[in-house]
Amino acid sequence: MPTLFTVFSILFTILILASSTQASATKTATNTRPFKKIFAFGDSYTDTGNTRSGGGPSGFGYVSNPPYGNTFFHHPTNRYSDGRLVIDFVAEKLSMPYLPAYRNNKADKSNGVNFAVAGSTAIEHKFFERNNLTLNITPQSLQTQLYQFEKFLASQGCVNMTATSKQCKAVFDDALIWVGEIGANDYAYIIGSTVTGNTIQKLALKRSTNFVQALLNQGAKYVVVQGLPATGCLTLAMYLSGDDDRDDIGCLGSANRQSFSHNTIYQAKLEDFRKQFPEAVIVYADYWNAYHTIMKNPANYGFKELYKVCCGTGGGELNFDIFGPCGSPVSSMCTVPSQYINWDGVHLTEGMYKVVSDMFLNGTFTHPPFDYLLKKKMQAGII
Repeated sequence: MPTLFTVFSILFTILILASSTQASATKTATNTRPFKKIFAFGDSYTDTGNTRSGGGPSGFGYVSNPPYGNTFFHHPTNRYSDGRLVIDFVAEKLSMPYLPAYRNNKADKSNGVNFAVAGSTAIEHKFFERNNLTLNITPQSLQTQLYQFEKFLASQGCVNMTATSKQCKAVFDDALIWVGEIGANDYAYIIGSTVTGNTIQKLALKRSTNFVQALLNQGAKYVVVQGLPATGCLTLAMYLSGDDDRDDIGCLGSANRQSFSHNTIYQAKLEDFRKQFPEAVIVYADYWNAYHTIMKNPANYGFKELYKVCCGTGGGELNFDIFGPCGSPVSSMCTVPSQYINWDGVHLTEGMYKVVSDMFLNGTFTHPPFDYLLKKKMQAGII
């Protein structure tokens, strides 16, 4: 019969071996990550904490209040959803930590940074000020995010911002650049004004493509660019429109056509960039068609409520009141958020973001496929 000392020795050995195996597995997982960093840009669909209650877009000023974050994090994280966003699922796919917000000075940014800001526009803020469009209370644009990115890169030794710089090359060779959807706010802020949608389309696309080109000029090699979603399906769009402007999926037709047109031009410019920067892998994430596909067959993805918000006020067909937004004292949350597409009237539920991200990362709604980008990274031998 083994002595008590022998039993303890065996148990101690097992614990040491288990600990060593776990550490080895963790090290292996870290070493096999395709990317060491992610840099993200965009608006509230990608923002992981750069805005707080009272500091974001008008009408959605309670992001720091429950029930924001309720589903996954179980507390508000200043994400405009009940849980994770597409960029969070991207991080999970790549076995990386969730991206910290640029404005979080205490965060560990060794694995990347998120520069996306809720309410951000593609066009510079001064344009909206000149046209007295006061809905935009977030004075950030893509230009602001590019400035912040360059400031961050300078702190990493990438100062002259060219692809030939060794410091810049070291950063970009191991970095995934995720350009989240941007431009929806630009169109939203001109509602009721004399500024035309065509004006916004030309300016927003010019600023967006200039932004992507600036990243490529600096040496970005692996870039994913999201298009606009089907903005006509957002509850706010339905709330502000009449029943006479509906498309084949029951959404605001004019808004969806506008977003589709925007995306078509955007994709053509990205194709030009592929020829101009043959060493870079530029992937387009087709948000509009992913959203449209879900709306065509919602039950296939577990959704029962297509237009009604999960978190809002008033009940009825939409459960939305612009004067009682999600997080305000008069609002309430639905029982099963995963069955809803819309979270608060403009932003989506974690359930919707999860389905969309799966369509991007594992499905056929990125062009070229996301797996192609990963294979090219593996072939480059920089792992």
